[in-house]
Amino acid sequence: MKTTSSVFNAYSRYYDLLYQDKDYVAETDYIQTLLVRHGITHGNLLEFGSGTGKHGCLLAGMGYRVHGIERSADMVSRSMSCEGFTCEQGDICTVQLHRSFDAVLSLFHVVSYQTRNDDVLAVFNRAAEHLTVGGLFVFDFWYSPAVYAQRPEVRVKRMTNENTSITRIAEPVVWQKENRVDVHYTIYAHDIVSGAIEVMEEIHPMRHFSLPEIDLLCQMTGFERIGAEEFLTGKPVGDPAIVN
Repeated sequence: MKTTSSVFNAYSRYYDLLYQDKDYVAETDYIQTLLVRHGITHGNLLEFGSGTGKHGCLLAGMGYRVHGIERSADMVSRSMSCEGFTCEQGDICTVQLHRSFDAVLSLFHVVSYQTRNDDVLAVFNRAAEHLTVGGLFVFDFWYSPAVYAQRPEVRVKRMTNENTSITRIAEPVVWQKENRVDVHYTIYAHDIVSGAIEVMEEIHPMRHFSLPEIDLLCQMTGFERIGAEEFLTGKPVGDPAIVN
């Protein structure tokens, strides 16, 4: 069974199908609202975990110049191509671009994939190193009170296009003392044309954070948290967190 060190290379060809119901436009509009709120109406953005480039290209269409760092080489090879967006394969814990950006973005719970203290600290440090003075680090994450209030449960997701039918079963295992949820995925990919079925199993370890933990991470890496709200709705307390 694969863990996240190799999982995205294993099923990157199905990634966009699995998330074709994800509202990238609404999410990007929300991120732009956060950036503009803090005076970033244009400029250079660095995206940690850029996936197949959907957020990056939408932001580029809004006038930003976006560079993505994505761990999966296969994801990079499948990334969207558009003016104003570039990406490269790399590790967000160790990346050194020797460039400065107006904001660093880390979306779709990329921070929560950093389950070790050393790794999450490394991500915060790499963000700090790549920001201009007063720049923003905008990220979303699994929020501990929400995880405790609504414990993760088994879920089944089915998506289909003209060539492939996907069924994904998500079975969470909660490690309460470690602030971690291991999501065990079983994915059935049915090739509609040939009838072949591919089965993949993966484990996604996901860490959740409280705001005091986020504040401590900020303190240790030179940031100051200036906001925390629910993703998309903007309601108090939730994700993403915004620091500068």
